[in-house]
Amino acid sequence: MKLLIDLFPIMVFFGVFRVAKGFPDASVALVSAGLGALEGAATQRFELAAVIIATVSSIVATAVQVGWMLYRRIPVKATVWLSAVLVVVFGGLTVWLHNEWFIKWKPTILYWIFAAVLVGGQWIWRRNLLSTLLTGELQLPEFVWNRLLVAWSSFFLFLGGANLFAAYSWSTDAWVNFKTFGLMGATLAFSLATGVYMSRYLNTEPDV
Repeated sequence: MKLLIDLFPIMVFFGVFRVAKGFPDASVALVSAGLGALEGAATQRFELAAVIIATVSSIVATAVQVGWMLYRRIPVKATVWLSAVLVVVFGGLTVWLHNEWFIKWKPTILYWIFAAVLVGGQWIWRRNLLSTLLTGELQLPEFVWNRLLVAWSSFFLFLGGANLFAAYSWSTDAWVNFKTFGLMGATLAFSLATGVYMSRYLNTEPDV
């Protein structure tokens, strides 16, 4: 259930984009009527209209996600708040300016902020934020926490770069598929890999 809640805005974006792509003329007409005429060749207008409609739907889905969690008194993690703010800001710019690149940059900004927070916590405050957040749930040696910090920071940097590569090298259609399944699949696989690594040390007493 928690996983479904976290993925709700992403799946809404993907689903609405697919539906809008299936009805290109209607999508362009809808966006033009509500937000002004779209410019460019027909193919560009079709894809941009689909992105704008999907972005509006994602903003609404994010508001529903956070509102439902607050209503049910489910703690809203800082990562969810950050993602929500970025969706509203970058998504709003995409809708207002009819420019898909704002929403395409959003995943990269999010991942790079994650990396910057992890690295900054270590360099500036001399604290391993992964250890700080998860020590209550996991007891691991200090060197393991340090390795995990480096691994996840590097992974977030990689994901941000991979998203930009897909956005600038592939079509919008291909980018949406990569954003939905590629980035999510990579994160799941990396989480499982680090989980297997951590399991080797779960019975080890943490360093004093």
